[in-house]
Amino acid sequence: MAVDKAVKLDKFMEGVTARNPGEFEFHQAVHEVAIDIIPYIANKPIYKDLRILERMTEPDRIISFRVVWEDDAGEIRVNRGFRVQQNNAIGPYKGGIRFHPSVNQSVLKFLAFEQVFKNSLTGLPMGGAKGGANFDPKGRSDSEVMRFCQTFMMELHRHIGPNTDVPAGDIGVGSREVGYLFGQYKRLVNRFEGVLTGKALDFGGSQVRTEATGYGAVYMMEEMLSHHGEHIDGRSCLISGSGNVALYCAEKLIALGGKVLTLADSSGFIYAKDGLTKDQVDWVKDLKNGRRGRIQEVSKEFGLKYYKGKKPWGIAGELAFPCATQNEIDGSDAETLVKNGVRAICEGANMPTTPEAVRVFSAASGVLHAPAKAANAGGVAVSGLEMSQNSLRLQWTEAEVDLRLREIVKKIHDECVEHGARKGKQVDYFKGANIAGFTKVANAMLAYGVM
Repeated sequence: MAVDKAVKLDKFMEGVTARNPGEFEFHQAVHEVAIDIIPYIANKPIYKDLRILERMTEPDRIISFRVVWEDDAGEIRVNRGFRVQQNNAIGPYKGGIRFHPSVNQSVLKFLAFEQVFKNSLTGLPMGGAKGGANFDPKGRSDSEVMRFCQTFMMELHRHIGPNTDVPAGDIGVGSREVGYLFGQYKRLVNRFEGVLTGKALDFGGSQVRTEATGYGAVYMMEEMLSHHGEHIDGRSCLISGSGNVALYCAEKLIALGGKVLTLADSSGFIYAKDGLTKDQVDWVKDLKNGRRGRIQEVSKEFGLKYYKGKKPWGIAGELAFPCATQNEIDGSDAETLVKNGVRAICEGANMPTTPEAVRVFSAASGVLHAPAKAANAGGVAVSGLEMSQNSLRLQWTEAEVDLRLREIVKKIHDECVEHGARKGKQVDYFKGANIAGFTKVANAMLAYGVM
């Protein structure tokens, strides 16, 4: 039976690879889902006969466009913009916009595919999409970023809307970029409507949106540990990254009694053997969001150890939060974490563990591992709540939004347990998240017929 499942999986992936040559990130994301869904639908012919999984892996549409803009020196620059609208079976397309040199069609297709499952898990009516450009805002002036965003929106506005597709921020797209994008959209369509989330509170944003992904990852870790009779208080924590996800993950961990040992960026990581304080994390927020500096400056300011060009996974820690980028934990990193006694991994970034790392964690006795589609769904959950507030023309309090976020994360965890339960209290969180996310979307697709 296991051989038969492996043959079916290999045959399915051969088709995906043939239709999407060279798109390795997308292949990885699909394989991570298919490994659980193909056995799940084996005795459910309605999903098999109507090729629901095959249809899910094919985007509804991919929009690619040229973005031409002028830098401060008067030089003409050319970038490429994208929007991958993957699936809108359960609601308007929803997913971030990423500005980074690594952006290409494969990366965005993997992110959009993941977003379908993630949004489904929240229980909110949102389909999945992702977009962006191979533009790097680092080192660019505010006026250059503004001109790029305005030109990018000149094309994107044709394909989005509050009931069609609602983008948000992502890597390289923070409050500054969202403001420029929303302002241009409003000017082009002559309407004030909730077409972007992650907006400032002054013009339709939601409380807790900036914090949501980091907070949500911690809430997911809380739920996992609680299910196994444990808690965060007193645990040593490793965090990669130093963007909003990492910093608000650190903030919430400290508030719950966790001991945050590391933060990182692409240049290296800092190590605080006694744990970072909230004041130190606040200083890093100002460094990254205000002065746009490098993590090494933190070590100089507070006398912390700095590891140039290294990842934090060699430090001994009980709880790991990869919050930087895809595939940042490889098989060797995973083996080191397990050897050092890691208890749980909660993915703050999208697909931050390689397939080899996933296998290492899965084979390790007693290691809990929450995939990104479940662990970092807090961000899109609060984006969905921002959409609701925009539709109602009101704004909920910070306490109200945080309570709703906690409830959504608990629901996600409970669904992972329902579909991924093993013997005793052990849970296969990857299997649980994949099946729970798949079922809702699949049933909606069935209801629409063949289309």
